[in-house]
Amino acid sequence: MLRLRQVCLAAPHLEPAVSDLAAIFGIEVCVRDYHVDIYGLNNALLPFGADFVEIVAPMRQDTAVGRFLRKGDERGAYMAIFQCDDPERRQAHVEALGIRTPHIIDRPEYRNVQLHPKDCRATILEFARSTGGEERPGNWWPAGPDWQQFADMRGEGARIVGLEIASPDPEGLAAHWSRIIELPLGRQDGAPVLLADGCPFAFVAGDAERVSTLVVAVSDPARALSIAAGRGRAVTADGFPLAGVDFRLTTRGAS
Repeated sequence: MLRLRQVCLAAPHLEPAVSDLAAIFGIEVCVRDYHVDIYGLNNALLPFGADFVEIVAPMRQDTAVGRFLRKGDERGAYMAIFQCDDPERRQAHVEALGIRTPHIIDRPEYRNVQLHPKDCRATILEFARSTGGEERPGNWWPAGPDWQQFADMRGEGARIVGLEIASPDPEGLAAHWSRIIELPLGRQDGAPVLLADGCPFAFVAGDAERVSTLVVAVSDPARALSIAAGRGRAVTADGFPLAGVDFRLTTRGAS
């Protein structure tokens, strides 16, 4: 089992990023400040169905997130967390590739292996197991004990349906992630792509390596874009930027 369960974005302050994201997609925050204060951070998690977008903001300057934010506005996603049932084996695998694992969370209810961003390239990758979370609606420790009360589990709300990862060398980065994540490399619209539990990661040309775009399926993209514009976001034909990434909207169920 391997699925993208959580994408972490960084902002100088939680607001207005959190309230804008909630309003645009019609969702609620499920948890705040859940064990991240020890890293000098505030956070908020918002459920996109049974998956999550987290926004973190530094409480002080001397944090990894603070250094990440100083890279500039188009910095990309801070972190991508994969749910799996074998983080220990995956840790051994990536270390055999020469990739450092500088931070491990080892709790009875949660095991998380964090990979070094310079070794991953583009973002921090993590592999995590949450006890009782084998099925997608099950436990996900970072989201708190009551996240299901805030989530649309009927399939009618916004869903993360893809990522785009930019790089001056998309073919090379795609091959690198293929080795790390242990997924076969395919093609989609001429671009290299990895498919994790039905969610495509497309690697595209860009000036810098970063997770540049979250593709989100919604029932009414025009309405979501109208709300985004009303909240002062720089709306394009199919998306808007927020917290260092572009959100690109697609109609739910569209092929």
